[in-house]
Amino acid sequence: MRILVTGGAGFIGSHACKALAAEGHEPISYDNLSRGNKWAVKWGPLEEGDVADTARVRTVLQKYQPAALMHFAAYAYVGESVQRPFMYYENNFSGSAALLRTVVDFQRIPIVFSSSCATYGIPDRVPIAENQAQNPINPYGRSKLFVEHLLRDLEVAHSLRWVALRYFNAAGADPDGEIGEAHDPETHLIPLAIEAARSGRALRVFGADYNTPDGTCVRDYVHVSDIADAHVRALNYLIDGGESCALNLANTSGYSVKDVITAVEKICGHEIPVEFEPRRPGDPSILIGESGRARALLGWKPNRSALETQILDAWNWFEKRSAL
Repeated sequence: MRILVTGGAGFIGSHACKALAAEGHEPISYDNLSRGNKWAVKWGPLEEGDVADTARVRTVLQKYQPAALMHFAAYAYVGESVQRPFMYYENNFSGSAALLRTVVDFQRIPIVFSSSCATYGIPDRVPIAENQAQNPINPYGRSKLFVEHLLRDLEVAHSLRWVALRYFNAAGADPDGEIGEAHDPETHLIPLAIEAARSGRALRVFGADYNTPDGTCVRDYVHVSDIADAHVRALNYLIDGGESCALNLANTSGYSVKDVITAVEKICGHEIPVEFEPRRPGDPSILIGESGRARALLGWKPNRSALETQILDAWNWFEKRSAL
């Protein structure tokens, strides 16, 4: 099948394209390349365009006649969303609304949506299950939640079927070293820690006074290849007639910022200098997910769940990139 993948040149989208190709599908990457990388599109054609450009989206839909849509295209920096909320609502929500309108008008194909654990906000308890209240505390999380609401409304109005995957912190890199994380600017902890270990420059850590065992934030890290696998499984679930739903993708275990730094130091063999700074607005203390529903409905099980494995895959990717 041909699958339209918005944001297919991005970190998670490109890994999903590789997973789709491994299953015999043809991923059609649709990306404006504002934050994606053309070199990451390796398993199918790239169509450049913005999700809000309805005429361009319609042209691509007519050209390829995709059987389904995977929608990754979004801005994804929590801190930036607090500083620039208009940009996040315009791109993540308004852009998604324009895209979904075009898809519904063209053909009501199944949709796998890249959502986020940021839709939960500060959880009442951990691990977080899908039935817990969604009270996001930053514009990024709210923009993702708005799209989930829109998908539910479109199902009622237009019989559109969908799966929203709320994943926790994506980490690691393709184990084969073909693609990996390359953001500009980079804001994710593991690549920043690796770069600090390689360069000797200080790693900035935001907040050392959270209500956690060591005072730093605790997160649930999920390997990007496991996330990509879940998207393919969600696609197959919908193609086979599965009902619309929202599912967590999590390892159900959490690591603090200091835990990650220690693990990177062990793997890299270099000490990481750290500079502690005040907390950033919009960051919860602890985010750990429950993923029993994804396991039951999709048969999904993380294969690269160990933090050390995720860091080693990322380290190998950065080593390969630096050698080019």
